[in-house]
Amino acid sequence: MAFKWPWRGRLVAPEDTANKNTPTQKMASGFVALHMERSASWTGRDYRTLAYEGFMRNPVVHRCVRLIAEACASVPWLLYEQQREYETHPLLDLLREPHHGSNGSTFMEQLYGHLLLSGNAYIEQISTANGKTELYLLRPENVNVELDANGWPIALTYRSGTNKRVIPLQTVQSAGNISHNSALHLRLFHPLSDHYGFPPLEAALMALDIHNAAGAWNKALLDNSARPSGALVYAPKDGGNLTEEQFDRLKTELEEGYTGANGAGKPLLLEGGLDWKAMGFSPKDMDFIEAKNAASRDIALAFGVPPMLLGIPGDNTYSNYLEANRAFYRLTIIPLLNRTANALSLWLSSNFGGQLQLSYDLDQVEGLSAEREALWRRVNEAGFLTDQEKREAVGYR
Repeated sequence: MAFKWPWRGRLVAPEDTANKNTPTQKMASGFVALHMERSASWTGRDYRTLAYEGFMRNPVVHRCVRLIAEACASVPWLLYEQQREYETHPLLDLLREPHHGSNGSTFMEQLYGHLLLSGNAYIEQISTANGKTELYLLRPENVNVELDANGWPIALTYRSGTNKRVIPLQTVQSAGNISHNSALHLRLFHPLSDHYGFPPLEAALMALDIHNAAGAWNKALLDNSARPSGALVYAPKDGGNLTEEQFDRLKTELEEGYTGANGAGKPLLLEGGLDWKAMGFSPKDMDFIEAKNAASRDIALAFGVPPMLLGIPGDNTYSNYLEANRAFYRLTIIPLLNRTANALSLWLSSNFGGQLQLSYDLDQVEGLSAEREALWRRVNEAGFLTDQEKREAVGYR
C-alpha cells in the first residue's frame, strides 16, 4: 500500500468552501519529523552461524574456545581398575591414537571445540576389518538424535551430503560378540531441551553481536574519513520548500547511499539551501572501547575464562595471573575433564572388559604447580599419617 504524505492533498480555494459537497483541506505548514525505530538484529543460534560469527570472526570467542580446548586436550589420561593403575592398556592406546592419521591431543581439542560452540559433541566408535577399534568425531550440524516410542534417545542420524547413516547410542551385543559400531553423545546442560546441549556462546549472543557490530562500525567509519553521522537542514534564503522531485531524490540518496554500516560517515554533496548538522554520537561519546571491553568480559564470563588471561583491561578481581590461572583450571577445565572422563569410561570400558575408570593427571599441569606443592608440604608434615595414607591424600593409589 502506497504511503501518502499528509501535506500533498489538493488545496481548495476559499470561495469553494460554500459548496458543502466539496471537501476542505488546510495547508500543513513546516516540516514533519519521522523517527523510525527498528528492532535489533541478532546473530542466528545454529552451529554454523555461531562458529562463523563467533570462533571465526571474533577474537575473544576464538581465544576462549582455543584456551579451554587446548588446556583440556593437553592433560594426560590415567586409567584405573579399582586400585590398580595401568601404565599401558589398549584403551590408553586408543585415546592416544583415535584413528589412523590422528593423535589424541588434536582429537580431544576438536571434541571440546564442538562442545563449546554447539553444546554437543558426537563420537562414533567403529571396528575396522582387522578388528581394531577407531574413534571419529561427527560434525554437530549434521547429527540428529533419534527417539524411541517413549521419547528416549536410542540412535544418532548422521547426514553427509546425500548419504544418511543411523548409529546406535548403545553398544550392541549379540551371541557374546560385541559390535563396536556405536556412538557417544556429550552435551552441556540445556534447561529447555531433553536431548540437545546448550552452547555457552549462545548465552553471550548479545555481547557477541555488540562486539562484532562495534568493530564493523569503526571499520566503516575509518573507511569514510571518520566523519560522524548528522542531519540535513533545508533553509533557503528566499523561503519555500523542496519540490516533490527534489524531496524524493534526496530521500532515495540518503537511504541508498548513507544508511547502514557501509554508509557510516560518507560525505554528502550539498546543493543550495542545504546545510549539514552533525547530530550523531562520536566514537568518543559512544565510548566504543569500553563497550567492546564490557562485551569481551561478558563473552569470557560465559565461557568461564578469567578476563585477565585474555588481556582485557578493567578486571582486577584476581591479584595476579597465577591466581587467575588456578581459578581457570579449578572452575572450568577440571569440571569439563570430569564430565568427559566419566562419559568415556562408561562408554568404552565394556569393549575392553573389567570396570575401567579414566582419570587425568593434574601433576602435569603447570598452572596448578603452586597448589600441588602446598598440598605435598602439608601432607608431608602430617606425622600422624602413614606413608600409604599420604600417597592416597595426594592422589596416588
